[in-house]
Amino acid sequence: MQTVHVVVLVAYLLLMVAVGLWFSRAKEVSTGEDFVFAGRDLPRPVMIGTLLATWVGSGTIIGGGSFAYTYGPLASIFFLAGTPAGIVVLYFLAKRIRRNATYTVPQLLEQKYGISVRVIAAIITVLAYTGITAYQFTGGGQIISVVTDLEPGAGAIIVFVLVTFLAFGGGLKSVAWSDFLSATLIVFVLLVALPMVIGRDIGGVAAYWDALPDVAHTFTGGLTPLQLLGYFLPLFLLVLADQNMYQRFGAARSEAEAKSSAAGFFISSFFVTIPVALLGSAAVILYPEIVPDQAVLALAGEGTLPPVLGGLLLAGALAFIITTGSSFLLSGAGNVVYDVGERVLGWQMDERRRLRVHRFAILGIAVVAYVLGRYFPTVLELQMYSYTVYGVAIAPPVLAIFLWPRASKWGALIAMTLGVVVTIVWEQLGQPYGVNSVIISLPVAVIALVAGSLLIPDRTVGRRRDEVTNA
Repeated sequence: MQTVHVVVLVAYLLLMVAVGLWFSRAKEVSTGEDFVFAGRDLPRPVMIGTLLATWVGSGTIIGGGSFAYTYGPLASIFFLAGTPAGIVVLYFLAKRIRRNATYTVPQLLEQKYGISVRVIAAIITVLAYTGITAYQFTGGGQIISVVTDLEPGAGAIIVFVLVTFLAFGGGLKSVAWSDFLSATLIVFVLLVALPMVIGRDIGGVAAYWDALPDVAHTFTGGLTPLQLLGYFLPLFLLVLADQNMYQRFGAARSEAEAKSSAAGFFISSFFVTIPVALLGSAAVILYPEIVPDQAVLALAGEGTLPPVLGGLLLAGALAFIITTGSSFLLSGAGNVVYDVGERVLGWQMDERRRLRVHRFAILGIAVVAYVLGRYFPTVLELQMYSYTVYGVAIAPPVLAIFLWPRASKWGALIAMTLGVVVTIVWEQLGQPYGVNSVIISLPVAVIALVAGSLLIPDRTVGRRRDEVTNA
């Protein structure tokens, strides 16, 4: 344990708490619009920062670093490329997403497919987002264990409290501004750390390449093409249908701001994913015996980087994890409020009661997520499971709203149901032949959507479909 690391980490966490307290004031958050969309008044730099920080949590810093450590930098291209590839698609949809801004993705789905699809989508979203929040707790606990003498489980409790506090207090306003600070910090630290680790500690690019294990010199890292695709698709599908992305585009000041923010998100994503891939693979040279999940964190915790820079790396990584967890927690609770409470149960709520219910939902999901995180041994394992369930079930019917007018209610229902069932069954079978479940469940879901829509077309929602697809 280094005192400098502890001081830097505590100082940054106090800054995040201060931001949360500032935006928790009543005049900043007085309506559901403020809580979910930040009053639709986020400046463009904050929009880009919150898009980046929401997406880049423990799944990238720890999961991506673990992948690079195990399979090498070239194979990491396939794992991490799902993010920029998905952002490209979102760039062309950003204006229409802003125009059709809804509180939740299931609410958007109802506009085309009806209430039954909304209900099932809401259930899937809450379950998947609870899992994603869970691995933020797990990843954050690992960072705290690197900095202090605490066990990862005890660290996860601290992260649980901080994540819940940010989401509970100021909603998207506090989360977005915390995201902006975190994104600025982590990009700076990664770009400074990269030449120091590879240039100073390893001896340059040539020495780095020569010292890598033989398998790390290949584009597959020892994986089969199907296995590589199985790592690429979950991230790609999640970013395409991620409710957080849609809510943030909805929080933009205008349609043009939404599209330019997507472009900024695309560019900034490389400032994180590339350094993580290189630093994670460099760690196998410097620390060949560590647990892969510790790949990037070990560079700071083992003293490779100067103490202040190492402390900033750990603080930035933890801050990313906290703000990502807060985003998914806030978003999942929104499904409870708007999709379940108001739409299904018919609760009549004024703004004050809506905020209260939203905050209670945040607490409930946070507790379940913490318990869930105790049952998955690694961040990467829980990451792939949660991404796949959500991406396979939600992405095809969401994209069909914008790209295929003939998609029908029954096509969406069958696709979502089969996508979830096949994913769970394949995972419970232990991923036969080493193939990730997305390779099996995604084709099943897409075929079901197309076949179900053609065999059982909609006859009563034509006008509503046209309103959405032509918007």
